[in-house]
Amino acid sequence: MSERPIVLRADRWVDIDAGEVRSPAVIVVDGDRIAAVNPTELPTTADELDLGDVTLLPGLMDMELNMLMGGPHGGNTRSDVQDDPPFRTLRGIVNCRTTLLAGFTTCRNLGLFVKTGGYLLDVALSRAVDNGWVDGPRIVPAGHAISPTGGHLDPTMFARLGPDIMPLSIEEGIANGVPEVRRAVRYQIKYGARLIKVSASGGVMSHSGLAGAQQYSDEELNAIADEAHRAGIKVAAHAHGDAGIRACIRAGIDCIEHGSLATDETLQMMIDHGTFLVPTSYLAEGLDVSRAAPELQAKAAEVLPRGREMLRKAIANGVKIACGTDAPAIPHGDNAKELWAMVDRGMTPMQALRAATVMSAELIGVDDRGRLEPGLLADIIAVPGDPAEDITTTQTVRFVMKGGVVYKRA
Repeated sequence: MSERPIVLRADRWVDIDAGEVRSPAVIVVDGDRIAAVNPTELPTTADELDLGDVTLLPGLMDMELNMLMGGPHGGNTRSDVQDDPPFRTLRGIVNCRTTLLAGFTTCRNLGLFVKTGGYLLDVALSRAVDNGWVDGPRIVPAGHAISPTGGHLDPTMFARLGPDIMPLSIEEGIANGVPEVRRAVRYQIKYGARLIKVSASGGVMSHSGLAGAQQYSDEELNAIADEAHRAGIKVAAHAHGDAGIRACIRAGIDCIEHGSLATDETLQMMIDHGTFLVPTSYLAEGLDVSRAAPELQAKAAEVLPRGREMLRKAIANGVKIACGTDAPAIPHGDNAKELWAMVDRGMTPMQALRAATVMSAELIGVDDRGRLEPGLLADIIAVPGDPAEDITTTQTVRFVMKGGVVYKRA
């Protein structure tokens, strides 16, 4: 971080609240905060960065990813049982940097579903980023995803592992019945989780049955939400199926991930309850299922296009939507393609930018980022052209600053 103020100059900047691209852009950064936007007077001593023909916008946010999975291939043919926790954490360091350089300065690491021996690897990664040891986005970690035995986020269900090959504990999120789910949630919170992820329905890329099947009972979902909310922690639910989504809404769960099979009535329930949707809609184009088992390919062919149509209705009806990619289901670093997907489904480019900034900030309960405004964190990126006209410019990030520190400059 520079000891002197930094003056950023560019041809344009995005005023998120006004929904406009303004010219020119002169932003003064002092320490880790934005000090002024287009002031009449500049600091007498400052370092100037003239970025030229680019548009400045707030750092983007991804509300659904997993840094501990995907990314560089480590050489193990069966990473699910061969990669140990330290190796996974090192992979996470690479994925953090890739994500930051793609212009995403905040993310939710939404639920470990790997064998860790009870260690919350995403909490450790978040602390390392905050301490400046690792280049990466600000991470809101969920610890281990809470899943029933055989549920979608039971990791043994992705490869049909045999009994006892990878035994998992309640502390690692595999919990059945009200007493166990309460214990699992309490464990994640005890060791640093800042939100809870729950598997509420089946999924596409696991051998856990129908994608739409509700996997936790209403009583279990109620208990999970109760434990988290009493601790001031929000809950996000993996849920494709309509019944599971409705059960989550009734339980007071804060956010639905995917929501592919939600009916019109269920979307209205989300509006009435203020429930967020993180649609991960680019999966319909970007998820590579070519090597998946035939039954998983069949699920993808059915569920993902329906999710695309669901999102069109959710946008038109006014559901609260935040940006999330489900990386590494799409590659880390391709996060901005989700903004293209939201525009393709009916958002304006400015609405998509809001979903990846102020709406995501609202979802995680912070008001110190998401806009280019004095007093907020100096999380600033630059893209060529005008993202309000062409949202794909967010896929070509030329400049990244997080907390007043420059990580990328063309």
